[in-house]
Amino acid sequence: MGDTSRLCSVWLGSETGILKGVSLARKQAFNFCNTSHLSRDQEVRALCWGDPAESELLVGSVDGTVKTFSVEKGAFTETRRCGDPADGCFVGLASLSGSALVTCAECGTLRVWREDGGGSEPAAELDAGKNVCRMRQSPVHPHKVATGGKENGLKIWDLEKPEKPVFAAKNLRDDWLDLRRPQWVRDMAFIPDSDKVVTCTGYHQVHVFDPSTPQRRPVLEVEYGEYPLTALSLPAGGNAVVVGNTHGQIAMLDLRKGLVRGALKGLAGGVRALQCHPSQPLVASCGLDRFLRIHSLEDRKPQHKVYLKGGAGATGGAQEVKEEDDDDDLWETMERVEETPKRKPTEEDEGIEEEELQKKSKKKRKKGKD
Repeated sequence: MGDTSRLCSVWLGSETGILKGVSLARKQAFNFCNTSHLSRDQEVRALCWGDPAESELLVGSVDGTVKTFSVEKGAFTETRRCGDPADGCFVGLASLSGSALVTCAECGTLRVWREDGGGSEPAAELDAGKNVCRMRQSPVHPHKVATGGKENGLKIWDLEKPEKPVFAAKNLRDDWLDLRRPQWVRDMAFIPDSDKVVTCTGYHQVHVFDPSTPQRRPVLEVEYGEYPLTALSLPAGGNAVVVGNTHGQIAMLDLRKGLVRGALKGLAGGVRALQCHPSQPLVASCGLDRFLRIHSLEDRKPQHKVYLKGGAGATGGAQEVKEEDDDDDLWETMERVEETPKRKPTEEDEGIEEEELQKKSKKKRKKGKD
């Protein structure tokens, strides 16, 4: 499986615990799984690279385990217990120098795990608050992470000083009726070449925070659509952000003027994840319709569209993925149904029909006389 895993350029996790690698050049997807029994307890909730060379992939499951997948070998090489399923699902996963891991659960428990620490106890632990929806790591400063959730505003933590957050966002001002505005951070990202952090909320808002200023409220507030935003990603350049909502709408927003640059069409289900290419103007998206789509951010046209089959019974076999428009093979495998020609009526049939009509007319006359 090492040869097939090297061909994959996009990696996804499924609800049954299967790690899927997609080769856009061959239009194929491959399943990678280390067990013969698949269940919802092994659902993949977090993915991240384990090293800067992108040779290892860390897979966080619902049961609280983190598996290490080797891209070169095409197999899982290690499994570590990094939490209790009672704490909730993973909402974030990150790697530090060496073999250290950073995990965050829905209950708000953020832990740092070191392999050389001995035992199964975390090296550091902090409480990020309840109902955490997402934890993200800074690509420039790996020891800094951001957390946020429902009624849990944005917080930026320094793992070297985990006693308190280095930045805690303040809620928006009350509305025109002097009513408190609710908070619901769904995703966030660190803007490169600055200290700013962009977030999207469940109330179709996009906020930009600047920890370098005394202001704790957002320095930019933009609304998009009418439905909850679920994911965001920063394209190369950092002057824009790509967001997706629960109705399959994806748009690119300008972070300087707060305007919508354009929308990406073609989705039919809620967006689950977005990932922009670090150097090229491309964005990958997947959602509830089980399609992987690659869009160009220049002309906003789809470049690739691959259907990801469920495969609950598949255990690591190669799986062919076809474009939706290519249905020739499907029609060839279907059974051909031929229509039988209608028989022309003979003179005997015509005589029988006339007798039946006469009988019906006699019955109607009798009923009319009665």
